[in-house]
Amino acid sequence: MERTLAIIKPDAVRRGFVGDIIKRIDASGLKLRALRLMHLTRAQAEAFYEVHKERPFYKSLCDYMSSGPVVIAVLEGERAIPRWRELMGATDPKKADAGTLRKDFGIDVEQNAVHGSDAPETAAREVAFFFSSLDIVS
Repeated sequence: MERTLAIIKPDAVRRGFVGDIIKRIDASGLKLRALRLMHLTRAQAEAFYEVHKERPFYKSLCDYMSSGPVVIAVLEGERAIPRWRELMGATDPKKADAGTLRKDFGIDVEQNAVHGSDAPETAAREVAFFFSSLDIVS
């Protein structure tokens, strides 16, 4: 079994899509193992996205991710990382396949409804950033 981190971003929370997105996660067969609603501080957003610190979008990404509440989840299942990334769709909602979360709920490249880990090492770091082992239900 593999675990990955999922974030329902501020735009999707603000527009009321949390339930729809969680239903789609459930329907995909991925299991929710931890779930948290929180409002990231600017410092938390900067620490979480530190890997992008040198990129031109870093400041606006941190501004955006600390602009409102997010829902953070640990998902588990066989091949959880690629399955979650397939369900999310392409980063740009205009380029995402029909039926993906970003196509259905995203606004643009930044406000694209959801985040997901891209590799096992990233998933381990991202899950540990938000959850202790006591928070995760097996």
